[in-house]
Amino acid sequence: RAVHWYTKAAEQGQAEAQYRLGFCYTNGMGVAQDWGRAVHWYTKAAEQGHAYAQCNLGNCYGTGQGVAQDWGRAVHWFTK
Repeated sequence: RAVHWYTKAAEQGQAEAQYRLGFCYTNGMGVAQDWGRAVHWYTKAAEQGHAYAQCNLGNCYGTGQGVAQDWGRAVHWFTK
């Protein structure tokens, strides 16, 4: 049920909801695990300066989960 409300808020640009929705997709909480969708929502939140989203997005780029592995982009998000 939380995913429903996170999605509504995330689609309206709420960074915290975008981060939490990405977290749900990362961990398969209330939705099927989907790294691609996790990266999508982490990116939206990270671009708004959400620190946890930036860290998680850096991890995705560092490990190649949901995106092609890219150390340069990982460092970019880790150092924001």
